[in-house]
Amino acid sequence: MSLKLSKNNPHNKAILTTGNYACAEGAIAAGCLLFAGYPITPSSEIAAYMSRRLPEINGTFIQMEDELASIACCIGASYAGKKAMTATSGPGLSLMAENIGLGVMLEAPLVIVTIMRGGPSTGQPTNASQSDVYQVRYASHGDYQIIVLAPSTVQEMYDLTIRAFNLAEKYRTPVIVASDGFLGQMMEPVYYHSNFEKVERKKPQVPPEKYKPFEVFDDDLVPGMAVAGTDYHFYVTGLTHDIEGTPEMTPEGGETLIKRLCDKITRARPDINDWEEKYIDDSDTVVLAYGINARGVPEAIEQARQQGHKMGYVRLKSLWPFPDELMEKLGRQGISKLIVSEMNYGMLIRETQRFQHLFEVSGITIPTTIPFSPKFIYKKMMEEI
Repeated sequence: MSLKLSKNNPHNKAILTTGNYACAEGAIAAGCLLFAGYPITPSSEIAAYMSRRLPEINGTFIQMEDELASIACCIGASYAGKKAMTATSGPGLSLMAENIGLGVMLEAPLVIVTIMRGGPSTGQPTNASQSDVYQVRYASHGDYQIIVLAPSTVQEMYDLTIRAFNLAEKYRTPVIVASDGFLGQMMEPVYYHSNFEKVERKKPQVPPEKYKPFEVFDDDLVPGMAVAGTDYHFYVTGLTHDIEGTPEMTPEGGETLIKRLCDKITRARPDINDWEEKYIDDSDTVVLAYGINARGVPEAIEQARQQGHKMGYVRLKSLWPFPDELMEKLGRQGISKLIVSEMNYGMLIRETQRFQHLFEVSGITIPTTIPFSPKFIYKKMMEEI
């Protein structure tokens, strides 16, 4: 399939650019018209780039006073009918945590990009990490589900940012793109193509006088969303609420709302979850990886297969909701061992351990800021089999 290129790249050529810049262009291609953020290494180039590009398309760039205000601004812009994004790194995401929950509760479509760095605390601002896997899932308090995508290439920084906007609009929810300091700063060829469907949020399905902001009519459990300040008058709150947006403090009301907010994501797992796989059909052992750290796995697998080992790999492009269906598929395929490779002390591996009744689980889990080389992965795999 030939790619239709964007106006910012009118020639049929790849552009050599960084992951952070590709992410910003992906947001613009998806229809983002507002960026609100606060500088933080190693994501600051996204904000700097958006400050130049958004005025060119009649968009709005705002440098806020901190990360709390940044995501609050995005929630407000979302309710004003705009596609909005913010970008940060681990410490900034910590500050956004409460308003991530508010975005979930208000069902506000927006995109949060986090360029992970070494932690905890100030950590290693100029290095990479995969140690925020739990933070992107559980940053906010309360019971909720969230969508998290994990690019592994600069091209995917463009493509998955677009997909993040589409998922946010489709399911009326904040979506996180979890990248890292290496991928954000590194340069690779990228096609700024427009070969994708641009999803817009569901509009109200009733006239203004009958509109209730959280009333659901469809099986996807997603309510239509009106634009604030139009003929649709409505009330919203971060409190547990009924379909009219009115606070609802009964146990039954809370259960009804939280169940719907969670179910609209978990039911959509077949649409949301995405991964790349190879050599699964004939493998005894499978390596699972994601993000920057997955890049060394294919070469290590090829070397192992040349030595006669029946090994395959899976690269997750989405982390949350966790792809239970993939684990069940691997179990049906008859694999005996899953090796999880990640740059932390063991995070996503804990999700795979729920499936130890299907296969043995082990890990290459090291809290380093340097992605594993193919040679290192091969050595560790040979120690595991």
